[in-house]
Amino acid sequence: MVNHDEIAAIIGDYDHLKLRIGMTASHSALDICDGAIEEGFPTVAYCQKGREKTYLEYFRTQRTNSGRVRRGMVDKAIVCDHFSDIMQDKFQDEMRKRNVIFIPNRSFTSYCDITEIENDFKVPMFGSRNMLRMEERSEEQDYYWLLDKAGLPYPEAIDDPQDIDCLVIVKLHHAEKILERGFFTCASYEEYVQKSEALLNSGVIDAASLEGARIERYVIGPVFNLNFFYSPLEEEMPKLELLGVDWRFESSLDGHVRLPAPQQMTMSADQAIPEMTVVGHNTATIRESLLETAFEMGEKFITASKEHYDPGIIGPFCLQTCIDKDMNYSIYDVAPRIGGGTNVHLSVGHPYGNATWRRVMSSGRRIALELRRAAEQDRLLEVLT
Repeated sequence: MVNHDEIAAIIGDYDHLKLRIGMTASHSALDICDGAIEEGFPTVAYCQKGREKTYLEYFRTQRTNSGRVRRGMVDKAIVCDHFSDIMQDKFQDEMRKRNVIFIPNRSFTSYCDITEIENDFKVPMFGSRNMLRMEERSEEQDYYWLLDKAGLPYPEAIDDPQDIDCLVIVKLHHAEKILERGFFTCASYEEYVQKSEALLNSGVIDAASLEGARIERYVIGPVFNLNFFYSPLEEEMPKLELLGVDWRFESSLDGHVRLPAPQQMTMSADQAIPEMTVVGHNTATIRESLLETAFEMGEKFITASKEHYDPGIIGPFCLQTCIDKDMNYSIYDVAPRIGGGTNVHLSVGHPYGNATWRRVMSSGRRIALELRRAAEQDRLLEVLT
């Protein structure tokens, strides 16, 4: 793991008045860039060839002669053959010369090797570098392990498919789409066999992933992704903030549920099993009587993260939850970094974040605000790893 002293030495050579915010140009990059611009930081997006025009052209910044941003939010877009190229020494050298603070998102940890991120990415990173690995369900100390240590609720696992006795969800990676899921639901062992064979034959999943899949009881209820922020710098007000809540549009699942049941029954075999590919997000609020429990879950997660992943969570994290008919939360996924749905609050902020700060406050802007406060207070090493 890149250690504290190495980051301290790198930051010691940075011009703290000329910090730039950098990120992998995918996932939540626009939110990160927009928030950085709002707090006065130049931005640099690291793009993959063939996917660069969004950042290089359509959202590039236009500045006045005085430097004020008139339009856009991406100051510089650097195009690589592959996202993983940024692990090369020449790209890291340029980041350090540009005083880049790197903001990790899910695309960064999906397209780049996690061990290399931990040990070889010698660029100051906002957030908790040593917690990024816990997102992988194949790890022994994955997020379920930490949720258990924290005493937080999550769906019960079923170890053997033959023990399926209720509606379950089978969690595994998509065979072809790196960032996506090959999840499916079933309510019996027979249905498990039928659906898994159909998905194997269609190339949606592979045998190795199915062997290591997690099967858990399906929580029937709406999905709420709780976008939190933890500030090590805050001294007068609560360190934990709930910035906002989002939920997902999933294809082809959302297409299925828009059809009447008789029509669903007429679908051909290649259409009958919906995929759960995230294609967009929307904003939400939750009833006020449920807010205190949400904060309690956030506090428990922070405490456990400090105990098991020193120094613990820093900055944004997302607890992805379902709420059942008895108003009980179940956490079905955890993002120890900026969540995937924060672009829905781009430029307009999160409802709770705006109310807390009495101004527009998205996740991207909250990250930039924390960096600015850290630089002004000479406390950057408290938020960088």
